[in-house]
Amino acid sequence: MNQEKIPATVITGFLGAGKTTMIRNLLQNAGGKKIALIINEFGDLGVDGDVLKGCGAENCTEDDIIELTNGCICCTVADDFIPTMTKLLEREARPDHIVIETSGLALPQPLVAAFNWPDIRTQVTVDGVITVVDSAAVAAGRFADDHDAVEARRVEDETLDHESPIEELFEDQLTCADLIVLNKTDLIDVAGLGRVRTEVASRTARKPTIIEAKNGDVPAAILLGLGIGTEGDIANRKSHHELEHEDGAPHDHDEFDSFVVDLGPIADPAAFIDKLKGVIAEHDILRLKGFVDVPGKPMRLQIQAVGSRVDHYFDRAWTPGEERQTRLVVIGLHEMDEGIVRKAIESLV
Repeated sequence: MNQEKIPATVITGFLGAGKTTMIRNLLQNAGGKKIALIINEFGDLGVDGDVLKGCGAENCTEDDIIELTNGCICCTVADDFIPTMTKLLEREARPDHIVIETSGLALPQPLVAAFNWPDIRTQVTVDGVITVVDSAAVAAGRFADDHDAVEARRVEDETLDHESPIEELFEDQLTCADLIVLNKTDLIDVAGLGRVRTEVASRTARKPTIIEAKNGDVPAAILLGLGIGTEGDIANRKSHHELEHEDGAPHDHDEFDSFVVDLGPIADPAAFIDKLKGVIAEHDILRLKGFVDVPGKPMRLQIQAVGSRVDHYFDRAWTPGEERQTRLVVIGLHEMDEGIVRKAIESLV
């Protein structure tokens, strides 16, 4: 890797895997490196950027955090990502390292390929692609399909469409990885972790390094400085879409929908969260995240939900002049009925 180029780390992973928490830990323990952070949020609510702007890391100020909320980064490389990178590289005080957090629905391959664009490849190189995995979700079987049984059925019935979009996305993110972080290992036992390792390794023909983590706590020395130059190896990391549609047809994410729910203050957050779990289970919501205004509390309550598991904590104080509000972004499959889900959540207040 040309050391004169600015290294860039791409961090990807399925919805709720813990990318934002890991990046927050990284920023707070970067050893003085000046880091620029590009965040591709899915939906209209820039929750991840808000979380990271509140982390207080001196080496990554609010001006160094750039949010791309105009759509999936792998669909808007030319219109959104390239201009953002160009402006970043034109700064007088250039960063020591660039970290890019992709949406949980983004394919990392098109993004990595964008680093071969003429205006970028002479100045930046992909230090590595890091894929974060929710070990507890995998252990629970969310991606643990019996592939032998599925393949046997496929042989019997060649018209069977057995590949789900979520499963393909999970595999594509693993296929592009230089480092896989099995996060949330504290939520499963040793035997479960062994099964997760086997499952994850079976999902990609490549053999990237696999490490374990709790609460996204991975030393910066492990995450940064991989020195891979991934953009030069992108041809060996093709996604399902690329393999099936090598004619260059654009892909879409029509199978996923997201919307924002605005609510008033939540006086009893514990009761609200308990009832929210029922709504998530009933409507098969994939991901829910946002902030809650708890009356009488000087700090915001952050909510992060993956399936039926809901985490919440006070992340930072409301700032002077900031509007106190409760805003939640809901992500689910395309067939999710937004009107019904919205009413169900609004009825909890």
